Amino acid sequence: MRIPGGGDEEEEEEAAVVSAPPQHLVFAYYITGHGFGHATRALEVVRHLIAAGHDVHVVTGAPEFVFTTEISSPNLHIRKVLLDCGAVQADALTVDRLASLEKYHQTAVVPRESILRTEVEWLNSIKADLVVSDVVPVACRAAADAGIRSLGLHLCRVCRSSWTSSSLNCVAVPAFRDVIDVPLVVRRLHKSRSEVRKELGIKDDVKVVIFNFGGQVCGASETQELPPNFIKLAKDAYTPDLMAASDCKIGYGTVSEALAYKLPFVFVRRDYFNEEPFLRNMLEVETSPQHYQCGVEMVRRDLLTGHWKPYLQRAITLDPCYDGPINGGEVAAHILQDTAVGKKYISGKLSGARRLRDAIVLGYQLQRAPGRDVGIPDWYSLSEKEIGVRPAPTYHEVNGSAESSFEDFEILHGDIQGLTDTMAFLTSLSGLVGNDPRSPEKQSRERVAASVFFDWEEEIYVARAPGRLDVMGGIADYSGSLVLQRSDPIKQKLWKHTQARQLANGGAVPLLQIVSFGSELSNRAPTFDMDLSDFMDGDKPISYGKAKEYFSQDPSQKWAAYVAGTILVLMTELGVVFTDSMSILVSSSVPEGKGVSSSASVEVASMSAIAAAYGLNIPPRDLAILCQKVENRIVGAPCGVMDQMTSACGEANKLLAMICQPAEVKELVSIPTHVRFWGLDSGIRHSVGGTDYGSVRVGTYMGRKMIKCAASDLLSESLPSCPPIQSGNTNSDEYEEHGVDLLKSEASLEYLCNLPPHRYEAVYARDIPEIITGDAFLEKYGDHNDAVTTVDPERSYCVKAPTRHPIYENFRVEAFKALLTAAKTVEQLSALGELMYQCHYSYNACGLGSDGTDRLVNLVQEVQHRKSSQDGGPSLFGAKITGGGSGGSVCVIGKNCLKSSEEIFEIQKRYKAATGYLPIVFEGSSPGAGKFGYLKIRRRST
Repeated sequence: MRIPGGGDEEEEEEAAVVSAPPQHLVFAYYITGHGFGHATRALEVVRHLIAAGHDVHVVTGAPEFVFTTEISSPNLHIRKVLLDCGAVQADALTVDRLASLEKYHQTAVVPRESILRTEVEWLNSIKADLVVSDVVPVACRAAADAGIRSLGLHLCRVCRSSWTSSSLNCVAVPAFRDVIDVPLVVRRLHKSRSEVRKELGIKDDVKVVIFNFGGQVCGASETQELPPNFIKLAKDAYTPDLMAASDCKIGYGTVSEALAYKLPFVFVRRDYFNEEPFLRNMLEVETSPQHYQCGVEMVRRDLLTGHWKPYLQRAITLDPCYDGPINGGEVAAHILQDTAVGKKYISGKLSGARRLRDAIVLGYQLQRAPGRDVGIPDWYSLSEKEIGVRPAPTYHEVNGSAESSFEDFEILHGDIQGLTDTMAFLTSLSGLVGNDPRSPEKQSRERVAASVFFDWEEEIYVARAPGRLDVMGGIADYSGSLVLQRSDPIKQKLWKHTQARQLANGGAVPLLQIVSFGSELSNRAPTFDMDLSDFMDGDKPISYGKAKEYFSQDPSQKWAAYVAGTILVLMTELGVVFTDSMSILVSSSVPEGKGVSSSASVEVASMSAIAAAYGLNIPPRDLAILCQKVENRIVGAPCGVMDQMTSACGEANKLLAMICQPAEVKELVSIPTHVRFWGLDSGIRHSVGGTDYGSVRVGTYMGRKMIKCAASDLLSESLPSCPPIQSGNTNSDEYEEHGVDLLKSEASLEYLCNLPPHRYEAVYARDIPEIITGDAFLEKYGDHNDAVTTVDPERSYCVKAPTRHPIYENFRVEAFKALLTAAKTVEQLSALGELMYQCHYSYNACGLGSDGTDRLVNLVQEVQHRKSSQDGGPSLFGAKITGGGSGGSVCVIGKNCLKSSEEIFEIQKRYKAATGYLPIVFEGSSPGAGKFGYLKIRRRST
């Protein structure tokens, strides 16, 4: 359910629902027990239903006092039962997604049949007229089995989307085909502001802050001593009264009450909450009527360290301006009454499916809009003064006025090389410069945050690094660009909160500030800052393990490890000392989670810019290896070095043939002009840090250890203590001697790809198990000898397929490279495509496939083999999943012709028709970071 938009149509709709019910009704109201939020919002609806004379049976795992302290009536019936678990939180601010799924599976999926039988019997016993679910999934199924009407009611903390002119009170689930708007659900007040303050012993002229996190972090033990200015409230204290008596709130939740009582709100970003971006966008301070000038976002690190003062000072200057309706509980109760007797409500504005797509799937849509402005705390403005900056040009505007815009910079070193993405990036950078008389309009908040921390009179370094499309190695024409400026700590321009923290800590120290454009696409914090001294442990850099813990403390800022981690690696591996401050702006058009190496491009661009700014001469190969350390040791993703090598060492229109032993470029292979490659995004997020990739890597190293041990055993059998009797058979002796040499090399095997497939099949394949448990492996072999993964004794690992894959994949890559130089025939393309298909199914055998990528590969096969294609000859010949697998993208090979492009477009449409997701297409090629070098620029004097 949602709030009405405020126009005449909505007012008529609201008036229509306030009709008296014809009879006494019985409601079964299922409420999730996750936190108090759902229960406290449903409370208002229940109260109005009971006031109308109905019976309400509340089924919940939430504490009973939430309802009984507010409602005293024989018509209220509480049934304590846990039918879902809500989200499992790693802490008060972070959802543990995997633990949530596992707990829900155990709570609601395993006992589902038993739950349904019990609930159907109970619903019939109370003679329920309507089942209401907020939002317990099994409730609606039970209602259907019992033949009772049901309704999903999801009253959220308040959120809004761009298409409505007043606040929303819910984000519903995409399965709901229609959505009804209701006003804010606000609990009534029991006491006045003065009464509450008198009871607490607080004078009227004292500023009061209420610290409330929905019961997740606010509990203090009975023996815990609090500072003199803190008051510990009772567990069942009535929050609305306390909020109305306060001057500011820190936390999240109870947003409806904060808006209704015009209470300034200091909030903290939370991860993996669908309503998070909408809430934040509405609460922040803007002049637009879509915002209510109510909130200030606090950086999580400052919350946890108690650095609250600048945020509170900012908050109490706000003037919240929400004046909309607050009777959502009453309106929702009337809708439930009418629904129970058969009246249907259909929204007149937009279809529910479309509106829900706009809200819930907004993240996917944002990922397809490069340069889209995103939310960031409004007060990320220059600490010395406010500035005016002109609107940013669109990302792809690279001609006309845009060209003159990037010419606002004088290029002191380097060459743009005609790269449109670099020209567009410089155009966008030019738009950050303040006080431009040509356009007095103010920038978006994200760009304001970036515009104020550069000194435009000083030199700025620009680096770029492309992502890669894994053909069997390659680069796609999508790049990450990065701007860096080094400055004296005393002269560095600071955001207000970083300046306040430095003043509190005794003065200016070397500081790192980062802004990441497009950060909201993954619901992460758009800015990051830290003292560079945090990377020091005495006179030495901190360990990689400590750095990993540092960046893992706040999941919304873990992304900064890819950028800031390059600094620690340079300190640790090369002994670089950083005494200056750094301001870094990251802008990437490499889509995240698509299997095209977005992380490697950011790492390589970051280290390239830092190296340029500090005069470090690091060859591309060495830079790639250093960047791999960032990902393996600081980020904690067990990736190989292929992505970083391709991003650093690649060249335009060439495939990079390399040997990852550990990282050697073998050669650059030109792509024949009659061959074309495309990348198609499946819409399924890929992560090399995920459990699938990690477990497959462990299985591969297990297989290598087994082969080495088997080779050592065979070698021992082939070398008896007594000298062999001479047989006189010279050829046999030579063979035996050669066999011993083979076993010696295989006993010390470092890389599985060096083992030829025929040797694997002839000697080792039969002894490699399909699966082995971690404890069984450790007992027999000791360790798998991989520095970036660990063997879990409680887990089972697939071994045979992960062991076989690199052995055969190396053969396929060599064959692919040789075929590229063969005659330009259909047979050549068919063979290249077949090698890609084999690679794809080898990924699947390892457990690295996904439904989406399989569907795309199957569509390529259908188009390739259909009769119409055979008549004129196929134009598409093969496809494979890319990168680390488990989602992401597929690479397609075909003829470089119009027909192939048309068929790629057809595959896009067919995939969307089947899944609802339109794949992004990647194509083209560009130089790696080594070939591009860097730009040193400075704003031209006006």
